[in-house]
Amino acid sequence: MSGFEHHRKSDRVIATFTGFEADLLRSLASQMVELLRNERAVPPGPTADPFEALMSEFSGATTIPEDPVLARLFPTAYVDDDESAADFRRFTEGSLRDGKAAAAGLIIDTLEDAGLPPELSEDGLVIDVELTRSEAETWMRAFTDIRLALATRLGVEAGDEDYWHSLPDDDPRAQAHDIYEWVGYLQESVVEALT
Repeated sequence: MSGFEHHRKSDRVIATFTGFEADLLRSLASQMVELLRNERAVPPGPTADPFEALMSEFSGATTIPEDPVLARLFPTAYVDDDESAADFRRFTEGSLRDGKAAAAGLIIDTLEDAGLPPELSEDGLVIDVELTRSEAETWMRAFTDIRLALATRLGVEAGDEDYWHSLPDDDPRAQAHDIYEWVGYLQESVVEALT
């Protein structure tokens, strides 16, 4: 995989993936959708306030998600003001989750529309992906979320590259970190293709 490139004639952002790479990317995006949908930002229970009851369809969770990845994806907006932070979360987190899930879903749909079968079984499969500028921007946002999720699960911190590169190749943490770096490479290549 050589990363994403901008083709001026078609004004498309194009990349070629091996079947393995495309399947891995679909798996990462699927896990992101599942995570976002599993622990829903649901409205609180019944309320005595008639206005709040009327507006409940526009409201959601008011507390930080329990999952560390979700807490990182949806940080507290007002660190020193619990009431404002709860209000902000109530009215924004649900739609933010929907947007992030839709971005990851676009990766899945695009790869499958480009020929990735439901179950990867053939060797030598190559998937060509062509994205509009808008689709490429959505992929870029999804890559950001996937990298953030991987970094949180792995405990990646700034300046710890020597640690990760010192792990043996057969260490599962090293392999997961390689995926994290690969998604970062994809993200950077989309940014370069869009500029």
